[in-house]
Amino acid sequence: MTTLNIITREGVATQAEISADQSVMEAIRDRGIDELQALCGGQLSCATCHVYVDADHADRLPAMSEFESELLDSSDHRTGLSRLSCQIDSSPELDGMTVTIAPEN
Repeated sequence: MTTLNIITREGVATQAEISADQSVMEAIRDRGIDELQALCGGQLSCATCHVYVDADHADRLPAMSEFESELLDSSDHRTGLSRLSCQIDSSPELDGMTVTIAPEN
């Protein structure tokens, strides 16, 4: 299992375990954090699972697809650490990663 540190929009920190077959989005939702809407259910058709990844782990993530980048462009809150949590699958390299849920558009 991979441990994920989650920070809500209000600054509340919690941890979640991610199984090998889960995305970061699924782990956050399974933890009961409703502010991550993920309206499309992880189908890469919205940007409501926008998170900021910590700088220490950003270079360990798979490359962002052009489509993910286009969806993030629709956010007023995009930064260099922005990712869609539905596009980040669990892997041992991500153990201990911190994600912060981005402000809602």
